[in-house]
Amino acid sequence: MTDTNEIVIDRVSESRLASTNFDDLVFGKTFTDHMLECNWRDGKWETTHIKPYGPIQVEPSCKVFHYGQAIFEGMKAYKDEAGDVFLFRPEDNWKRFNESAKRLAMPEVPYEVFVEGLKTLVNLDKGWVKYGEGLSLYLRPFMIASENGVAAAPSTEYKFMIVMSPAFAYYRGEVRVIIANQFSRAADGGVGYAKAAGNYAASFYPNNLAMEEGYQQIIWTDAASHEYIEEAGTMNIFVRIGDKLLTAPNNDRILNGITRRSVIQMAKDHGIEVEERRIRVSEIKEAAQNGELKEIFGSGTAAVIVPIKGFKHEDFKYELPVIENDYATNIKAALMDIQYNRTEDKHGWRVKI
Repeated sequence: MTDTNEIVIDRVSESRLASTNFDDLVFGKTFTDHMLECNWRDGKWETTHIKPYGPIQVEPSCKVFHYGQAIFEGMKAYKDEAGDVFLFRPEDNWKRFNESAKRLAMPEVPYEVFVEGLKTLVNLDKGWVKYGEGLSLYLRPFMIASENGVAAAPSTEYKFMIVMSPAFAYYRGEVRVIIANQFSRAADGGVGYAKAAGNYAASFYPNNLAMEEGYQQIIWTDAASHEYIEEAGTMNIFVRIGDKLLTAPNNDRILNGITRRSVIQMAKDHGIEVEERRIRVSEIKEAAQNGELKEIFGSGTAAVIVPIKGFKHEDFKYELPVIENDYATNIKAALMDIQYNRTEDKHGWRVKI
């Protein structure tokens, strides 16, 4: 073992890199050689360890199983043509992670553990970051309540970890959605803005119902009235009506997406008018009927940008037109050029490992 910047590193004896088939990857199923772990006990963070990827041992009474204190982030590392590796806006993920932690009564993770630990881990396994369009290394920082006991109270112990998975594009094929008119993703005053594990668990059943109808995702609407769109599955949502790009505003029901913020800035850089405001479902349907609805697309770390090909709301069905010079394609290309170090990064988003 060696100590690097107060991070104890235990390297694998033999890497699995050479035996990994990168031409047959399933998203989130293959993991790199190492993982990071840091425990919070007695009111403080202990030494950060990087160790071989493998199982962790917890007891059946571990509080995460009983009261759901679990949060995570989604990030990516990219490799450029010269073989250099970059992160994309890691400090934003760290800040949002700690916002989630506060909402779930969990301790905030220090910069040295989250960001510097992440850089060290990625550098150690940078051979797993492959160069090529759509290729990346998906990074999953997460934290769970690790105290044993079934009393209904916040845990007194927590485990912060980072695991990493080589990835292609998350969504493949065409995506069509149902606009929700019954189920809700989040409610006012809740934890919708946090990347809490339970938010995603609650979405699986409605999404399964949508898939039974031949749709791949759900556009969530507000819980109070189901009149306004909010998110699309695991993504933030954008709607183009005419030449204007609309997206729902941040609130305590909607995740403050880092890719969303990047898309908004990229759009403005390209001279596109962007409005962050509440968007009625009826407004989208009306725009579809009069020919003003040009595009709908989702944005997120795993997917980057995913065009929506069609949607259903109650008895109304609509297929989006195929248009030239669409916003989704152009913004995604501009964003990926920054991520893969193919163009100037005037916003300072790219962080070299």
